[in-house]
Amino acid sequence: MAQVLKRVFVYGTLKRGEPNHIWLTTKENGVSQFVAKGKTVAKFPLVIGTRYNIPFLLNKQGIGHQIDGEIYEVDDAMFARLDVLEDYPKYYDREPQAIVTEHNETLDCWLYLIRKFPESMLEKPLLTSYHNTPEQAYSENYADSTADDLFNDD
Repeated sequence: MAQVLKRVFVYGTLKRGEPNHIWLTTKENGVSQFVAKGKTVAKFPLVIGTRYNIPFLLNKQGIGHQIDGEIYEVDDAMFARLDVLEDYPKYYDREPQAIVTEHNETLDCWLYLIRKFPESMLEKPLLTSYHNTPEQAYSENYADSTADDLFNDD
């Protein structure tokens, strides 16, 4: 019996060309298949935070912008690996959200977001899309971070 794949919307370091995309392409992690580029139907605040320059989608629906990203279909093994990367449910949470594809089709996809965050995060520039840049480089050292790092950009 074929496994039903789950759709996941990625907006940060998991996108093609970004530092953690390798998680989606490593066969040992499971199966992933690119579906389409997309954009959230709802508006969300997407910010860069902590000293590790991590993109955070904050759970404040209606504030910010529709967020650009990519849709992937993943098997259970890959979904479990993404939960490890996102430290779900301790750090990030996830929920289904409507995503409009570049072909104007609306798909329900899993989306990772931060539910508990300091209100000061909303004072940061609100982005429509994340791109790792030399000026604000993503740091792999996030692995030793904790939820308290949300409160500290040092």
